[in-house]
Amino acid sequence: MENVSRPWPALWSLVIGFFMILIDTTIVSVANPRIMEGLRTDITAVIWVTSAYLLAYAVPLLITGRLGDRFGPKRLYLSGLVVFTVASLWCGLSGSVQMLVAARVLQGLGAALMTPQTMAVITRIFPPDRRGAAMGLWGATAGMATLVGPILGGVLVDGLGWEWIFFINVPIGIVGFILAWRFVPSLTTHPHRFDVPGVVLSAVGLLLLVFGLQEGETYSWGTIAGPVTVWGLIISGIVVLALFVGWQAVNKGEPLLPLGLFKDRNFSLANIGITTVGFTVTAFGLPLVFYYQMVRGMTPTQSALMMVPMALISGGLAPVVGRIIDRVNPKYLTSAGLLLMAVALFWNSALMHPDTPVWLFLLPSALLGFANAGIWAPLSSTATRNLPPRQAGAGAGVYNTTRQIGAVLGSAAIAVLMQARLAAELPAAGAPGEAGAGGPGGEAMSFGGRLPEALHEGFSTAMGQSIMLPAAVIVLGAAVALFFARPNPVHGWGGQQPAAAETAAAKSP
Repeated sequence: MENVSRPWPALWSLVIGFFMILIDTTIVSVANPRIMEGLRTDITAVIWVTSAYLLAYAVPLLITGRLGDRFGPKRLYLSGLVVFTVASLWCGLSGSVQMLVAARVLQGLGAALMTPQTMAVITRIFPPDRRGAAMGLWGATAGMATLVGPILGGVLVDGLGWEWIFFINVPIGIVGFILAWRFVPSLTTHPHRFDVPGVVLSAVGLLLLVFGLQEGETYSWGTIAGPVTVWGLIISGIVVLALFVGWQAVNKGEPLLPLGLFKDRNFSLANIGITTVGFTVTAFGLPLVFYYQMVRGMTPTQSALMMVPMALISGGLAPVVGRIIDRVNPKYLTSAGLLLMAVALFWNSALMHPDTPVWLFLLPSALLGFANAGIWAPLSSTATRNLPPRQAGAGAGVYNTTRQIGAVLGSAAIAVLMQARLAAELPAAGAPGEAGAGGPGGEAMSFGGRLPEALHEGFSTAMGQSIMLPAAVIVLGAAVALFFARPNPVHGWGGQQPAAAETAAAKSP
């Protein structure tokens, strides 16, 4: 273990920035109509405000995780925080949608520099058998950010204007920088050689795959321009990523992605599990929020407030879960949390009718809070428990990349399913995507507003059917978690001097 006498202040300092960058993945969705109005643009252009951020965030994660090992996680984190904070100010000052998209790309790059470092620092300053509480805080932060983003976005947009969803990051970023500079230790760096072919292959492959999945619905899963098609990009991305894995296997030097990480059964299974979580958390909110706003007539802030029971319970239970993670087999906590999430989503699906009392939706929301508490921390703790310190950044990069790919898959899949179910349940409303249609591409879905009462039942049914997809995916995650191995006992972390620990880590597979 690194010789760190005060690990908890370091962790709290990192959590501030981590929370901020995760909120920015969801907060903009609430502001899209106001951004369209303020910048005098259309829905196609404003979608890129989110897409550009997610692309710039997801694609470099493997690389930035490895850079943290090479140059030190504190240095990379602080650099990323500066980039993110400056980009946030630029976003708020943008006078055109093109300038806003460019600023969001820079913001995403800053987030990509920061994210793997938070997890890597936890892995290096907390011993594996005392890492549960730390991962509990990290996991609770990830879960809470997903929930708080839409609520905070609604309040800021309604009260101050869309620019403030970006301006608020500036003072938070400054405080986060000061605290991280003061409390985060400068950890030992490792002289990794830079795998240039690996960097190029991973970046190109992820860019093609993520862009194809993320923008597939925008181009109706067909032609983008000339011979370039959505499916051509997706298949090309998969092929390039396969070449990347092949290169990592034969690289006799030091690969960007040490495939030996996947020899650890729990690391491999936890990455599958977090992919299903990323998919589900991204996907289930869309049909639920459309139902709240278009059938029940809620404002964006009111619909976001329906998630409050989930946020409160998840945040309250996170410290409790953190304290018990290290003493129980993680498969029980994780599989129970994932199953509870599936039950809550199926429950929401059953309630989605025009005349269901609104307060009943608070019950599955509360159940989602219990589920979240049992998912994020146990999964991340299981993934990192056996990582040697010199590979902490690489492992964190892989874990966060799979989470982001799951989120992109969820976003693409739920849009397609919603469109298909609306076409089936509202045939009289016109084909999805046509003006006035009920589909996600139609005027109603694009610009909001309550639907005519005659369409409420069919629309509710379509949204209820759509939410079953993320529910089914999270059941798969629960099944995977049942195969977690019992954590190995920890030897040597507390008694070794740092140099000896580093030497032992260097010899680890």
